[in-house]
Amino acid sequence: MTDHTSNITVITGANKGLGHESARLLIERGHTVYLGARDAERGKRAAAELGARPLLIDVTDDASVRAAAEVVRAEAGRVDLLINNAGITGAVAGPDESAADTLRRVYETNVFGPVRTIHAFLPLLSGPGAVVVNVSSGLGSVGLTADPELRTAVPGWAPFPAYASSKASLNMLTLLYEQTCPDVRFRVVDPGYTATDLNGHRGFRHVTEGASTIVGAAVDDRAPGPRFVSAEGELPW
Repeated sequence: MTDHTSNITVITGANKGLGHESARLLIERGHTVYLGARDAERGKRAAAELGARPLLIDVTDDASVRAAAEVVRAEAGRVDLLINNAGITGAVAGPDESAADTLRRVYETNVFGPVRTIHAFLPLLSGPGAVVVNVSSGLGSVGLTADPELRTAVPGWAPFPAYASSKASLNMLTLLYEQTCPDVRFRVVDPGYTATDLNGHRGFRHVTEGASTIVGAAVDDRAPGPRFVSAEGELPW
C-alpha cells in the first residue's frame, strides 16, 4: 500500500490502547483515520485528541457495523486499510456459567466482530492496494501451542482457552479470506504482550512498540500472500 495523504484507514476498538496508538502513528504518516469506538463520547474525545474522525461502531452488533460502514462510504467513498483491533480476553467461567458461555462471549467480539466488519467494509476496500489487518496473538498459533519447545520461547505464553482459541479461529479465517478476496491483502499481527487495559497493564511491551508492529505490517510489509507476523518475525500458523 502506497503511503500517501489520501489513505483512508478504519480501526476498531481505537479509543484507547493499541488501537489508539496505531491511529496516532498512522495519522503521523498522513492517513485519514476513522477511530472506531463503541462508546460515542469516548470515541469523540479520543478522535479530537489525535485529529482523527470518530466512528461509532460496536463490532458485536450487526446494525452498528453496517451503519459505520455507511458513514465511511458517504464521507470517504472507500477504505484503504482496515484494522480489526477490538478484542477482549474474557474472564474465567464462574460457578454459575458454563465454559461454553465464556467462549461464546469472547468469540462474539474476537471472531464474529472481525467477520461482521470485514463483510460490511469489503465493498469499500479499494482494490489491489487495500489491506486488512487482524490483530491476533501468538497464543492463537496452533504451531506454537503444539510444540513445547516453541511455547517456552514465547514470553507470557499461558493457556487461555477462550482467548487463544478465538485468535486461532481468527487466524484461520484470515487465511480463507485471503484465498477468496484476491484483491485485498490480509495480515495477522501479534503485537506482543503489550501493557494495556486488556491485561491490566501487566504486559512488558510499551504500547508504542505493539502499535508499531501493527502499523509496520499494515503499511510497510508488501510481501505477497497472507502473513502472521510479530515484532520478532513470522509466526507459525
